[in-house]
Amino acid sequence: MALYFIPLATIVLFIVNQLTNSLCIQKEIPEEKQPKVFRTINVLITILLISSYIEVLFT
Repeated sequence: MALYFIPLATIVLFIVNQLTNSLCIQKEIPEEKQPKVFRTINVLITILLISSYIEVLFT
């Protein structure tokens, strides 16, 4: 199961980071606030992916 989930999670994080970058450009978020935006979104997506993995693992 981890063989499929880890590469998929990496791809999801990469795509979410691209979308976050587009959001920062579109909304003209200042350069000094962008790292906080990226960090927050990455942490939330990582929590979501880990909880999804645990749910799939135990069901």
